[in-house]
Amino acid sequence: MSEYIKQLKIQIASKVTGVRFQDRSPLEISLFKEGFPEIRIRDERDYVIVSIEGNQYKYDKWYTKPEHLAEMVKVYYARKS
Repeated sequence: MSEYIKQLKIQIASKVTGVRFQDRSPLEISLFKEGFPEIRIRDERDYVIVSIEGNQYKYDKWYTKPEHLAEMVKVYYARKS
């Protein structure tokens, strides 16, 4: 598993309660929270691709650290509840 994904899982677990992780590959994970659509996150070298509800968002890893992406996931779940 990539170091970015490892750090991201730690950050998300500390910020979002009730979230479950499924490792899809060493470079991709899925997030599940009851009542919400699946979120897929894939590490692609210099970028991170986040897929939510059929939409894909591309983040530059230089600017988007794991704690920043975890905060985005937290806000997404808070907004949808």
